[in-house]
Amino acid sequence: MDKSFVRTVLGDIQTKEMGLTYSHEHIVIEEGFTTLANLAFILNDTVKICEELCEFYQLGGRTMVDTLPAACGRNVLKLAEISKKTHVNIIVPTGIHLEIYYPPNHWRYHLSVDQITELFIKDITEGIDEYDYNCPIVKRTANKAGLLKLATGDDKITDHQHKIFEAVINAHIETGAPILTHTNGGKLAIEQVELFAKLGADLNHVVISHVDKQRDLAFHKDLLQTGVSVEYDSHFRLKIKDDDWVYSLLENMLPLYANQIVVGMDMAKNTYWKAYGGKPGLVYLVTEFRKEL
Repeated sequence: MDKSFVRTVLGDIQTKEMGLTYSHEHIVIEEGFTTLANLAFILNDTVKICEELCEFYQLGGRTMVDTLPAACGRNVLKLAEISKKTHVNIIVPTGIHLEIYYPPNHWRYHLSVDQITELFIKDITEGIDEYDYNCPIVKRTANKAGLLKLATGDDKITDHQHKIFEAVINAHIETGAPILTHTNGGKLAIEQVELFAKLGADLNHVVISHVDKQRDLAFHKDLLQTGVSVEYDSHFRLKIKDDDWVYSLLENMLPLYANQIVVGMDMAKNTYWKAYGGKPGLVYLVTEFRKEL
């Protein structure tokens, strides 16, 4: 009997209820350290966000995976509000993003593996902090995390990032929550998988993001052969340059690994949202991309 389920911001649902799913999104990004360097990262107007998610729902979309983890702009109360108003299932992560999205003296550097593990587990099993760990007081909401997020950079997996890997994998093993990762354009993707395997993660429940920026089919085959899933999201950025690489990649990979490939928009800038006056808008995947594919 299949006992699997999906933990959304409003509660658990059966996997069959997911429907058409966007697999790597940024639905809310609150003002803070993350947005100081670039105001285009601010995504906190719930009216505008609901406008686009309603259009997504009307066109058949049912679920979105938000990918902003702890303490870098996450607002679980707004995500819950948006989900209620639009009827779109939203899966919210816990975990830690790249170092550049946190101040240099952030708690991520000072807590132990066990302390960070406990924080992740409580996000999943008890509820996400209303203040997103940016305040001395922790006030847990009824809204729980449904996946774990981590990230690596360009050159190597650092000792600090190794600590985050350990905490994420500990929470993954304890709770069964799946893992989604950030790579810088596919860099260190194989190294991520090797570390996941070494530390005991279930590779069938790991998604490696942004790897479609790697233009080597052998790289994609090697990565997919490990059992992980991959997330592609460069399509609309490349189409601006009349570059069909992602379509070519899908044409080659889908016949071999259809069950391990997911797509998203990764629209982390308000300049990509129609409701903010940008383009191409969230519905690009279910309109232009689908037709061209």
